[in-house]
Amino acid sequence: MLALVHGKQLAGHKAVVVGAAVSGVAAARLLTALGARVRLLDRNPDALKPGVREQLEAGGIELALGPHRKADFKDAQMVVLSPGVPVARLSSFLEACPDAQVMGELELASWFTQEPILAVTGTNGKTTTTTLIGHILESAGRKVFVGGNIGTPLSEHVLSDERADVVVLEVSSFQLQNVKSFHPRVGVLLNFSANHLDYHADEEEYLAAKLNLFARMTDNDLAVLPLGMKELLQARDFTRARRVYFTPSSRFREHNLPGEHNRSNMEAAWLACKAFGVTDEQAAAAVATFQPLPHRIQKLGEKGGVLFVDDSKATTVEAMRAAIESFDRPVRLLAGGVFKGGDLEGLVPLLKQKVAQVGLFGANREIFEKAWAGQVPLFWEPALEGAVTRLYRESSPGDVILLSPATASFDLYADYKARGKDFARIMARLPEDREVRQ
Repeated sequence: MLALVHGKQLAGHKAVVVGAAVSGVAAARLLTALGARVRLLDRNPDALKPGVREQLEAGGIELALGPHRKADFKDAQMVVLSPGVPVARLSSFLEACPDAQVMGELELASWFTQEPILAVTGTNGKTTTTTLIGHILESAGRKVFVGGNIGTPLSEHVLSDERADVVVLEVSSFQLQNVKSFHPRVGVLLNFSANHLDYHADEEEYLAAKLNLFARMTDNDLAVLPLGMKELLQARDFTRARRVYFTPSSRFREHNLPGEHNRSNMEAAWLACKAFGVTDEQAAAAVATFQPLPHRIQKLGEKGGVLFVDDSKATTVEAMRAAIESFDRPVRLLAGGVFKGGDLEGLVPLLKQKVAQVGLFGANREIFEKAWAGQVPLFWEPALEGAVTRLYRESSPGDVILLSPATASFDLYADYKARGKDFARIMARLPEDREVRQ
């Protein structure tokens, strides 16, 4: 296998990038800047936005949009995968380049990242915690780049002229599954529960991908880990890094992040930032000014005495659990969509305690009904608007209508953001007068 470590060694090499979304385009541009001959592939003929295609071709990048062919991979010395493109899907095509080095955009870009990396992974809470870490570090006077699985790919930062004191990255299991050299200075694992079982072979493969974050760390590095997983993690030889464990903490008295899960996220963020010299006082001041991100237990307001909360980002069962536990008021829950796995039956005691009614919508109603029928009042509507309207009609002042679906959104929406925005639109159109709504 060809050893490719530094940019000079890439000059003239033939590289194939699979996936023409944001990360793939950034990787193609980085490779081109390093002197590689690049071909960018995507099975979707319309993957590139108007104007982008012309820019890439003008920059010397060859495009192959449409069904993959073995010829597209022939003699490639490097194959770079966008997040969410499984190696297994490409096995027959990779036969055309048996000596190629296969990696993801994250690993490629990390080779050329000069700053220390602080990387955050976990099943739930990654984006909030990553953004919070960036906010704390910036408030403490550090120059920070925040990106990775959120916002800007690391390749774009490498290509820019800007440098940071710390590179803060959200990293997903898709990005981590095949990494071999990725080496953060601080790695954070927030939590773990079944997820993405439509992508990973099983729960063990999913966990192994998460733990890849720590595989290349040394005893000079720091692993920030959940105390609830200590016994499980101690049985695994997954890192040489120093380990610190966190639990939900009341360290920060002034904050705007509801729920027990966010007390864990704040503690993990503090431990990670402490490694870069942030003081207790600096962290407390920063946490007090941090605002929740959209679609994450976001309070939209009240209508007729009923609070509407957008937690559309809750695409897992555990995220749904955390959202429900955040409220002491009766919850009327909106759930449904493309189910990715998890223990719905395990939620039944919590539903009986806190949930007055469940409004199912969209796909996979049978999975929810099998787990919850007879345990909690529920109904199904084909679309979100019908479910919201009925919950509102049957609610009482003091209730919470909570969109926390525990699913991906792709049955009805482009992404969780579109689902959350539609929820806000529906809420805005509901009548304020309770008599009208009845």
